[in-house]
Amino acid sequence: MASVTEALEATSPGYQPSAPRIGEILMRRGVIDAAVLADTLETQREKGGRFGEILVSQRTITEHQLLEALGEQLGFPLIDKVDHKTIPDELINAVPINFAKQFKVVPLGTGDAGLVRVAAADPLAIAALDDLAVLLRAPLDVVLAPSHAILEAINFAYDRGTAHATAAMEQIEDDDELQGFAQDIEEAVDLLDSEDEAPIIRLVNSLISQSVKEHASDIHIEPTEKDIVVRFRIDGILYEKIRPPKKLHAPIVSRIKVQAGLNIAEKRLPQDGRIRIKIAGKDIDIRVATVPTSYGERITMRLLDRSNILLNLQDLGFSPDNYATMNGLINKSHGIILVTGPTGSGKTTTLYAALSSINSPDLNILTVEDPVEYQLTGVSQTQVNPKINLTFASGLRSFLRHDPDVIMVGEIRDLETAEIAIQAALTGHLVLSTIHTNDAPGAITRLVDMGVEPFLVASSVIGILAQRLVRTLCPQCKEPYEASAEEVKELGLAVDVVGQHPKFWRGKGCPNCLNTGYRSRIGIYELMLPTDEVRQLILQNVDAGSIKKKAMSQGMRTLREDGARKVLVGMTSSAEVLRVTGEDSA
Repeated sequence: MASVTEALEATSPGYQPSAPRIGEILMRRGVIDAAVLADTLETQREKGGRFGEILVSQRTITEHQLLEALGEQLGFPLIDKVDHKTIPDELINAVPINFAKQFKVVPLGTGDAGLVRVAAADPLAIAALDDLAVLLRAPLDVVLAPSHAILEAINFAYDRGTAHATAAMEQIEDDDELQGFAQDIEEAVDLLDSEDEAPIIRLVNSLISQSVKEHASDIHIEPTEKDIVVRFRIDGILYEKIRPPKKLHAPIVSRIKVQAGLNIAEKRLPQDGRIRIKIAGKDIDIRVATVPTSYGERITMRLLDRSNILLNLQDLGFSPDNYATMNGLINKSHGIILVTGPTGSGKTTTLYAALSSINSPDLNILTVEDPVEYQLTGVSQTQVNPKINLTFASGLRSFLRHDPDVIMVGEIRDLETAEIAIQAALTGHLVLSTIHTNDAPGAITRLVDMGVEPFLVASSVIGILAQRLVRTLCPQCKEPYEASAEEVKELGLAVDVVGQHPKFWRGKGCPNCLNTGYRSRIGIYELMLPTDEVRQLILQNVDAGSIKKKAMSQGMRTLREDGARKVLVGMTSSAEVLRVTGEDSA
């Protein structure tokens, strides 16, 4: 084994005993000992590579510990965070995002004597720093920062620097500039990396980029007689963004069709496609649907952020008692759990959260969906395909031959699917599915109306969850106010419990929430358990109203009552709860 001195000399070329080297610094700091040093050098001789990088890759030291040692060795200061908000736009525009990401460097600002301060994760990448100085046309003042902090700053800073859709539209001067826009994108590339100068491509890219920044779920591109209306759906509400001139309609539609793999020559029939892209490091899946209208083809684009972490049941807005009940239901060995509500009420998210909660190696979980929106590790997911007769019913029937413990069916749409789901539940499987009704008791009568025998419904259904999504108040600008007696009455609150004028909350509007007063959404729930009394009513084939009255007498909270609780704690506004619940949930 080499001596410690020999080892230290080998950690850097041209070692001088008087100059500290990485190995010496790390040993002095107590991060490594002589044995680790010798073993790492042996690995370096066999496989090559940098001494410090080998230690990091072996998880002997952290990146931060290596940067501290490099900072001491080279005389560079170390910062833990990079504030992307203070980076000037002119510096961002001077450095391509792919260069910044590849070499993990980001300019921070201009200092004294014309020096540009830059953060680097690898101060020994001399060639990259030289190139950066050429791009910035200035000498550099280097500071060290962890790679994750630099990449995060790059994503935020370059996302901020992306041109607004309106600005991109204003740059389009005449039809002669529209040539060359129909270029296919074969793989997911980061829109912020795009160097394409075609005006239509810039316009479409910036529309998508802006929608992601504003957390929109959908983009609507609607032609009118004189222009095009572009609207974003944010937290369930549509907001108009820009109105490009009518002459841009054909190239915009063609560009989106090319990206989605659709037939640009077919303008008479509806088409469906998909675009997969990256924006500031986020994987975005976009479902594209076109339909012909009187003024041309209309396009709707639904955005799904694939990098989003799936929510847990605790994060969905369940009250403690509803959460405990729901958690108990999804851990049962058999039965049907139905989630009901209109389109866009978060039913699929709830089902995914439920599956994530119970997902474990000892359970065989199968799903049949339309479409598969999130990938769940350890879960076999199938997408329906009517063209080859792969429907919810046929998929569900085949699943029963694969020894499942839990089955998720995207939606019960017909009698065949309902009967197979019920038989699966009665033969020892837990089945989760959705159905379209206004409230929880309505799901019972919907199944009976489909043709399912009431006794089968009563014996198989173990829980029905109705839900809606309400916008939550912006934490930056929400303010309390004294509620009127009319508001209290509309929400169904008891005056003797909350008082004549309880404290409600509302959002004033600020830049953080795009002046809407709301930021994000949360669920309100109506959870019904078929008790023995409720089952008796089901067997008697009574109406949904009678079932609802019985369930409420046994403690079920309606959607509006659950929403009222969230109003009292300042999560949402009374107007939002009344808007979402309507008269059916009163």
